[in-house]
Amino acid sequence: MQSFSSYERQNQFNRLTQEEWDVLVIGGGITGSGIALDAASRGMKTAVVEMQDYAAGTSSRSTKLVHGGLRYLKQFEVKMVAEVGKEREIVYENGPHVTTPEWMMLPFHEGGNFGPFSTNVGLRVYDYLAGVKKAERRTMMSADEAVEREPLVKRDGLKGAGYYVEYKTDDARLTLEVMKKAVEHGACSTNYAKVVDFIYDDNGSIVGAKVEDTVSGEQYHVKAKKIINAGGPWVDELREIDGSKKGKTLQLTKGVHLVFDQSVFPLRQAIYFDSPDGRMIFAIPRDGKTYIGTTDTTYDQEIAHPTMTEEDRDYILNAMKMMFPTVDVTADDVESSWAGLRPLIHEEGKDPSEISRKDEIFVSDSGLISMAGGKLTGYRKMAQTAVDLVRDQLMEEYGIRYSDSETKNMPISGGDVGGSKGFKKFKEERVQIGESLGLSQEDADKLIQLYGSNVDKVFNNFKDRKEEASQEGVDPVVFAQLVYALEEEMTYKPVDFFVRRTAALFFNIQWVRDHKTSVIDYMAKALNYSEQQKQEYTEQLDQLLEEAVTPIEYV
Repeated sequence: MQSFSSYERQNQFNRLTQEEWDVLVIGGGITGSGIALDAASRGMKTAVVEMQDYAAGTSSRSTKLVHGGLRYLKQFEVKMVAEVGKEREIVYENGPHVTTPEWMMLPFHEGGNFGPFSTNVGLRVYDYLAGVKKAERRTMMSADEAVEREPLVKRDGLKGAGYYVEYKTDDARLTLEVMKKAVEHGACSTNYAKVVDFIYDDNGSIVGAKVEDTVSGEQYHVKAKKIINAGGPWVDELREIDGSKKGKTLQLTKGVHLVFDQSVFPLRQAIYFDSPDGRMIFAIPRDGKTYIGTTDTTYDQEIAHPTMTEEDRDYILNAMKMMFPTVDVTADDVESSWAGLRPLIHEEGKDPSEISRKDEIFVSDSGLISMAGGKLTGYRKMAQTAVDLVRDQLMEEYGIRYSDSETKNMPISGGDVGGSKGFKKFKEERVQIGESLGLSQEDADKLIQLYGSNVDKVFNNFKDRKEEASQEGVDPVVFAQLVYALEEEMTYKPVDFFVRRTAALFFNIQWVRDHKTSVIDYMAKALNYSEQQKQEYTEQLDQLLEEAVTPIEYV
């Protein structure tokens, strides 16, 4: 099995240059990770480069739902609803530790965008198109039943509610587990590796890429028969380098989410509602917090660093007051936030919230394959489509034969727990093991939910390295996770650990503040940071901590 350790970064770069790849994937978000897994599991020699950290762009900044796209019925996107609705179940069964069913209530009010009849019909059609299993099909509630289920919902004009299942996920960990599975199948993958140019043969066909290690500044030439641009918001920038940005282009829209402690926003039932301007808003309880979003506004600032503005924050606060009038929160109660970009395919004259989330593949004259658009839920299907194209090209041009996709029933890393049914038993057994090692039931439960079938390695770190943790001044549970993140999850910077390996900056920001110094000190020692690196990475984390609670105004 290939390494996915931060201690092996240089070896990964060496390997990138020493071999010729069947396919080089640019981008380590959910799309690139899905493509890497599909290609590697078919036996293709697969390499992946990610210019930031895995899932650092869109794939750690979504609404964190693997949802079937109920709203797209209103836009008559019937095919998309049918396809991604069915994919939800596949994503869930292949990784039940990172994706779990969440019953969602859709209240309807007098004069609102939804009514009893349209909601009932819409949910019934949704159940049919998405192939929803019997136990998870929609039900309809009276106004009294809706209030009983969620007392915070606005009572004035309430006519009732629809009740249906969505699936919540940890988007960054889903991405990471898919990438780890790709590495298990032989993929060579590294982060902080930026494509700065492409390499062409005498006929102008693309045959490789110049890749810069953004940590060391070294550049490497990577040769590949096929190159897939899965850069998310950066897709068009890579097409520009290739000289092929023409025809359809991306339109970036920004979505912001706010996080509150349950003590100030004690939501107990996930709610989906349409705001007066037609944007969809989700309010979801999670791990003692409630998060709510999202905005949907056109974005033309720095792609790598979208942030919350006062306007974004106030828009969500106003939407909250409309749907939850008894919840008395102010801007000061915002505990954390995140802003993410959606790379949508531009449609002339359409409002951001009306633009289709469908995916498309563009193939340039040089042969660069670019994948644009799409949704988190449909990542596996998107990957299958892209790799089918590569398979057909490799057969036609090189006579190399590869099989069909095998990912439909393939557990991702951490998902070897016997599916959703087996995970319940797995969890019960592992909680007992964790408690026998001295973990609290709460800590054991959280670790199992985070790491799935990989939790045994984290448990072993906790059991075997307590003395080392004490010497390093790191909490033993944090140390167990940190060691695993460094050795098994290509974690190089503190923000990787606190944002994408643990989601703590979003959902447990005080935990980040409590442990950041000890974690940074250990990482600096373990990865041989220079003083300049240590200072830079500390400032990077401090900046994110500040931006999580303070709006930034774009100049």
